[in-house]
Amino acid sequence: MDISTVKKLRVIGALLIGAVALSACGTTQPAATAPGSTAVESITVKDDLGRSVKLDKPAERVVTTEWQQTEDVLTLGVTPVGVADIAGYKVWDTAESLPDSVKDVGTRQEPNLDAIFSLNPDLVIVEASSETPLVKQLSAKGIAVLVSKGADGKDSIAKMKQTFQLVAEALGKQDKAKEAINSFDAKLAEGKKKIEEAAPSSKDFLYLDAYLEGSNISIRIFGKGSFIGDLGSQLGLKNLWTGNTDPVYGFAATDVEGLSALKPSRILYTAEESKDWLTPLENNALWKNIPAVKDGKVKAFPSGIWTFGGPKSGEQVIDAFVAAVTS
Repeated sequence: MDISTVKKLRVIGALLIGAVALSACGTTQPAATAPGSTAVESITVKDDLGRSVKLDKPAERVVTTEWQQTEDVLTLGVTPVGVADIAGYKVWDTAESLPDSVKDVGTRQEPNLDAIFSLNPDLVIVEASSETPLVKQLSAKGIAVLVSKGADGKDSIAKMKQTFQLVAEALGKQDKAKEAINSFDAKLAEGKKKIEEAAPSSKDFLYLDAYLEGSNISIRIFGKGSFIGDLGSQLGLKNLWTGNTDPVYGFAATDVEGLSALKPSRILYTAEESKDWLTPLENNALWKNIPAVKDGKVKAFPSGIWTFGGPKSGEQVIDAFVAAVTS
């Protein structure tokens, strides 16, 4: 065997060794799969706290501890295995129906850890503004936790979409998210057109929750930065509340005197929060002189519209505004 032949064999041997080494390296390629199946790669999602949430695959067994994220998961075509306060969700958020197979995991304020652990979730979605004890306890058990901040008064509609897209990324449902957001945007444009065509005599409004506490009535206004308030403005309506609001949810507190001073031609309110407060106002002179009251334009939104929801709740809000203004 001459030297030339020896060199050629050495080169061929080195190439074969390199090929074997590359085939053994699992960090550069998806894991081997059975013929006819599709490789599933792990994903990493950065949540609203800047945490990197690593998942072996898009989450399928999901637990949600807030209703917006529950609605979002359902809109994306995934049935959560566990949800906080199922009874409350079915009353307050009718945008997406919750199957009876879903397990309750306690209250939204204090989810039951044992109930969550028993469901063996791939992912728990939590709403928080910081790394809460719940997040730490779940993480300590090796459970992936995705944290979303529920609202942002700087742009509530953009925040709703961002939360929805964050959830979609963790579930591998970006295409469905795009469809849902396109549907929401189309509904918003359609609603604005309907209001313009109806040409109402007045486009101003106030939206509120009210509570009867003893003999006192507490009123929470949805101002600029609130999901409801911003949707109304995007529909071409004028939110009469221009005072200060809280920077996260766009709320402000007022009373009957404050409402009277604004002289709204239309007052809209949340039905579930406001069952008893109207009766004590029947003999209140300030209340009776408000234009909306005199003209019979004090109306509740339909029951089951979650005022802090996702794209589908947003569509319900749009429909409710259009009905209130054009009917």
